[in-house]
Amino acid sequence: MNHSAVTEFVVVGLSGRPELQGIFFTIFLFIYLVALLGNVIIVIAIIYNTTLHSPMYLFLLALGVVDIICTSTIIPKMLENMLVLDKTISYEGCMSQLFFFTWSLGAEMVLFTAMAYDRYVAICFPLRYSTIMNRNMCMAVLCIVMAIAIANSWIHTGLILRLTFCGPNTIDHFFCEIPPLLALSCSPVRTNEVMVFVADIALAMGDFILTCISYGFIIAAILRIRTTEGKRKAFSTCSSHLLVVSLYYSPVIYTYIRPYNFTIGKVISVFYCVITPLLNPLIYTLRNKDVKKALKKSLARKKLLLVKNR
Repeated sequence: MNHSAVTEFVVVGLSGRPELQGIFFTIFLFIYLVALLGNVIIVIAIIYNTTLHSPMYLFLLALGVVDIICTSTIIPKMLENMLVLDKTISYEGCMSQLFFFTWSLGAEMVLFTAMAYDRYVAICFPLRYSTIMNRNMCMAVLCIVMAIAIANSWIHTGLILRLTFCGPNTIDHFFCEIPPLLALSCSPVRTNEVMVFVADIALAMGDFILTCISYGFIIAAILRIRTTEGKRKAFSTCSSHLLVVSLYYSPVIYTYIRPYNFTIGKVISVFYCVITPLLNPLIYTLRNKDVKKALKKSLARKKLLLVKNR
């Protein structure tokens, strides 16, 4: 049961200096709109183009949905608090934000591993790819991803709900993340800290290691290809994913595997919950010919419909 005496939390934000709020508001509003638009475009392009209904793009579709939920969970409230003097979030709102952020964090990490496995099968077993990564297998992998993410989120949120918050209620962060909330608890948080460490080892480090193993086999298979063109084509199919994984895992592992520093933690959190969702659609769109072709086809179809309606 929740024995909390705190009904709302005060969110410090990235900075307590009022003169910086307008600058931060403009920057993060721009980032949010670009990230949201980019991920929505990718989701729509994949849904409405049958040529992209393959496992690789279905995983990319899921990644886009996760990024939309992640940014929409954090940034709108963050922007609101930049405009008002009463920078608060209700206890219920904080717990909801924590649940959806933790869910999206877990889902993204497991999705990266699933995408690495997909590229491993495609490059190492090209003749058997359609048999191994069939629609049923793809749906099963996505269900496993969602199940792991939900279980991880329920565990952490449930453990936080059992804590007593009797004051102070000021969160030294720009959203409700686990380490700043644990610092405010009036009750023992040892179990929470152990579960955070276990989740970091199992999800962050575990998924990162599995992804590295997949790419180890991928690189070995690429090196066995005799033609330069064949190597280039094989590497281009996984270079975007490898870049995104590198950008995502580094700050996550740094944040949760070491003693938490509030100032550094806020800056690093920006990378994996704001910058990465912004970069994902840009990297996958700009470096992927199929996605660019599908987007052009969708735009041409929309333009044709507009002309006909006139």
